[in-house]
Amino acid sequence: MPIINVKVSAPRSAETTRRICAMLLEHTARILGKNPRLTAITIDYVDPEHWIVGGSTLAEQGKHSVYLDIKVVDETNTKAEKAEYIRTVFEGFAALLGNLHDESYIYVQDVRPTAYGYGGKTQEFRFHHP
Repeated sequence: MPIINVKVSAPRSAETTRRICAMLLEHTARILGKNPRLTAITIDYVDPEHWIVGGSTLAEQGKHSVYLDIKVVDETNTKAEKAEYIRTVFEGFAALLGNLHDESYIYVQDVRPTAYGYGGKTQEFRFHHP
């Protein structure tokens, strides 16, 4: 807990995956207070020829982009923490990929604790049975 899903317009590489994971684990733990040992990350690579912004491909624009969504239990993070996370993660991807398109999205999704969990137990159950 949490799970982070990432789409990134870059060539698939083990080194890029490693760098993205390290950056996300650090910011997710430091800013949102999430346990890195319980954080899951999936990364999908999309060829810049197949990512279109404003009617033209990122390859044509010479840019990169990212879409990230992270699911966290509702009311476990403040508005300020989420805003800092979005800003810092955007800056992290800009540093990793270079020439990051402004149309790159980071979505901190607040989910109900009764409708979200792992290991077959909801977060609501974990709250009441630590």
